[in-house]
Amino acid sequence: MADNLDWTNADLDKLDVDAYAARAEEMAARLSQETAAGRLPFLTMPYAASLKEQLGELKGYLKKFDHMLLLGIGGSALGARALQQAFFPQQDQPGHDGPYLWIADNVDAYALEAYLAKLPAEKTVIVTVSKSGGTIETVGQYFILKEWAQERLGDKWAEHMLLVTDEKQGFLRGEVEQYGIKALPVPDNLGGRYSVLSAVGLIPALFLGMDIDALMAGAREVADILADPGLTGDALKKHSSFQLAVWGAALLDKGFDEMIFFAYIPLWASFGDWFAQLWAESLGKEGKGSQPVPAIGVTDQHSVNQMFMDGIRNKACLFLTCPNLPAGPKFPSDLPDQFGYVRGKDFGELIQAEGLGTRMALSKNGVPLVELQMGEDGPRQAGKLIALLGAATILTGWLMDINPLDQPAVELGKRLAKARMDADGLAEEKADLNEFLTADRDIREF
Repeated sequence: MADNLDWTNADLDKLDVDAYAARAEEMAARLSQETAAGRLPFLTMPYAASLKEQLGELKGYLKKFDHMLLLGIGGSALGARALQQAFFPQQDQPGHDGPYLWIADNVDAYALEAYLAKLPAEKTVIVTVSKSGGTIETVGQYFILKEWAQERLGDKWAEHMLLVTDEKQGFLRGEVEQYGIKALPVPDNLGGRYSVLSAVGLIPALFLGMDIDALMAGAREVADILADPGLTGDALKKHSSFQLAVWGAALLDKGFDEMIFFAYIPLWASFGDWFAQLWAESLGKEGKGSQPVPAIGVTDQHSVNQMFMDGIRNKACLFLTCPNLPAGPKFPSDLPDQFGYVRGKDFGELIQAEGLGTRMALSKNGVPLVELQMGEDGPRQAGKLIALLGAATILTGWLMDINPLDQPAVELGKRLAKARMDADGLAEEKADLNEFLTADRDIREF
């Protein structure tokens, strides 16, 4: 079954989409310019052939381990978790006996101490992901796990380390050169939130036995057209990523400044968190952007959906579905009359009915909605979804006249945190920190 976008309830007639659609030639030219300059490896994937070879060489090595502990944060972890939840759900189900992927994506002493106490060092590979090699939340955990491995494994500790970082520079690249640790590169110009289809996301996927070839092939189906040096405005107009970008930019002009990502494929719910970083970090610039809101069908019908339906009319929705989810067991035929409408029906019918009901209700309540209908819930479709939303985000940013590839505001918080830990330099940040900490506080007990 084909993968489709259903625009029926997108409210295109109420939005000024023509003004943005008219910029297709401009956007096509910019795509050609940026891809030719190597600034959009998310779309061109020039690293794909060498990465496939490197992953092939890693396959036997990874089979020696029962546990993978992934140290990463933000884009270094969200994509890996989405793939794990989508295609290796057995880890969270009864009776699973390995392999196990553990993701340390926060400054969480409880979790870190549990890993140190309970993971068997001899059967664990520690994967540290940081493009810059200077992400303290990640590299700080690397320091602790490195010491842990040295104490338990002696001279063999480096054999249990795998680093994903810049190919030429940074602290972690220095560790590779000093200790001979295995390493795979993060390609130049590939930001973390766009990196799931590189070694960042594919190493954990390989460890868990996913079909990464299908994942990459699906992404290429979407991205190759955009990476074509001969891309024209007319061709771009027909591409779903540009159509989503036009919609997204036009929504902002009408005050729709929240974008719900409602996943009615339960195992794909974590793609909502991945999308949230992608959309927020790319488009939240210069006082512009829309707030992404991940939601899970049907779980969030019983929580935040009241706000979606009856709150401020500032929300649009990307609604993720798949009509070919498993049927599941049948409801018993011997049910009370009040539940007679489900007698003998497949359990899986319920989520389809719930999804249809919610989709209709959102539309009736003034929420512009595009349905992302996946023909199957396999890795090829996931690759297509990743490429589609990534490209749509980039194009939306350009239509908003902002840079969707940087994240300047995030850096201030990082510098202030380093100042709090008394890192060298940062005189201005330390002065700001002192002023903040010594100011009179309005503190009230509760």
